[in-house]
Amino acid sequence: MNDKQYLDLIRDARVYDVAIESPLELARNLSARLDNHVLMKREDLQPVFSFKLRGAYNKIASLAEHELGGGVICSSAGNHAQGVALAAKKRGVRAVVVMPVTTPTIKTDAVRALGGEVVLHGDAYDDAYAHAMTLSEKQGLAFIHPFDDPMVIAGQGTIGAEILRQAEAPVDIVFVPIGGGGLIAGIATYIKQLHPEVRVVGVEPEDSAAMRESVAAGTPVTLDHVGIFADGVAVRRVGDETFRLCQQYVDEIITVDTDQCCAAIRDIFEDTRSIVEPAGGLAVAGAKKFVAEHVITGRNIVTISCGANVNFDRLRHIAERAAIGDQTEMLIAAEIPEQPGSFRRFCGSLGRRGITEFNYRYADNDKAHIFVGIQLSGGHDERVHLIRKLQDADFPVVDLSDNEMAKLHVRHMVGGRAKGVANERLFRFEFPERPGALLDFLDAVGEDWNISLFHYRNHGSDHGRILVGIDVPQDETAELESHLTQLGYAHWEESDNPAYSMFLSWRNLVPE
Repeated sequence: MNDKQYLDLIRDARVYDVAIESPLELARNLSARLDNHVLMKREDLQPVFSFKLRGAYNKIASLAEHELGGGVICSSAGNHAQGVALAAKKRGVRAVVVMPVTTPTIKTDAVRALGGEVVLHGDAYDDAYAHAMTLSEKQGLAFIHPFDDPMVIAGQGTIGAEILRQAEAPVDIVFVPIGGGGLIAGIATYIKQLHPEVRVVGVEPEDSAAMRESVAAGTPVTLDHVGIFADGVAVRRVGDETFRLCQQYVDEIITVDTDQCCAAIRDIFEDTRSIVEPAGGLAVAGAKKFVAEHVITGRNIVTISCGANVNFDRLRHIAERAAIGDQTEMLIAAEIPEQPGSFRRFCGSLGRRGITEFNYRYADNDKAHIFVGIQLSGGHDERVHLIRKLQDADFPVVDLSDNEMAKLHVRHMVGGRAKGVANERLFRFEFPERPGALLDFLDAVGEDWNISLFHYRNHGSDHGRILVGIDVPQDETAELESHLTQLGYAHWEESDNPAYSMFLSWRNLVPE
């Protein structure tokens, strides 16, 4: 197809039967932080919470009645599926949707609610695609490709036309998420033919960078594996037509990691009070990375918030990783002497920085290993400075902020049974949450008794919660009770808690 024909296809696209002209909103907080004028194209506000209905409907609307006789079928990680289901419902035809088994239930449920027949197959998009093609032949269903089709590309390209129409000032850079390439192919083909001075930058996850790899190779390549965190863009091979258009019209493709994507989701929430899916955070994550690396200011930047179909239970992981991705938290492992007061001295070296997490379990009488999360305000430079400060204070320390295994698993596994603690008592505390609160707590506890277990995690609420094991000789029990009363913190003894007996207490082990 002649590229100039895309301009007419985009202008004539029949997307507004089902889609809205999504707003182009100023991200005030992010603009101030990046010192650039950042606009968010809110495709997450579409009826199916994603841009995908544009291309799906435009394709189905272009088919003749005889082509729709048996109905339509598509393969999708979720958002295209909802677009196809809605478009088919509008046309009154059958819709079969093949989705990877890893697709979030919020997306499969949404397809069913729109009347689509869901078939779960494979672990990634490409597995679902192959199965959909087989079903298409067997059942005489018209296949609606999620990205590698001129009518689908044209439908997504209407976003580019809207951006140029809505922007009050000339746009300098547009950041677009990339999966199979349909979204960026449509936007770039429209914008670059009319305004070649506008820079179009694609953004992919580091573990699903099929378009970047393809452009580097000069031909579409198939990835051996793709990450599924950003499931909306988990594509092993991009389309032939989308590849051709990206080669021609996309200026640059950058990648971001999971933590950067999570931080971008938080940025979008802080400006819009809306929560996008991981793929929906890619453009903002890419913009932040691009601005930092190129040190640009005062530009008019557009980011595409492409979708908001995220499972609620994923938010725990997103929130946990956002601070690391934004360089506002670091994770460290440190070694301290196993003696009363060592916690206090270690926290004193940290200063009055906020502590987000503190995990420790007694192991022996010599050294203790602790896992700590620390709030930062100075990004990477502060990380380096703090590591040096702790080392200068004779605390061996390792920065785990970029250690994937530590972030996913080890932080939740610090613990065990302490055979060397004969008189351990377990207490749960609550105290007002504020920077320096943990240090204040340790000051109040004092250095009279050895702390044998310590777990603290900032939950984002008004009160901090700490679980503490204290090794207290029997003849000092009354003194401890008096001291805890004077602390003024709400506290409860948990020494008889069955969870403590099962997983943490050595004294309560049942002999074999």
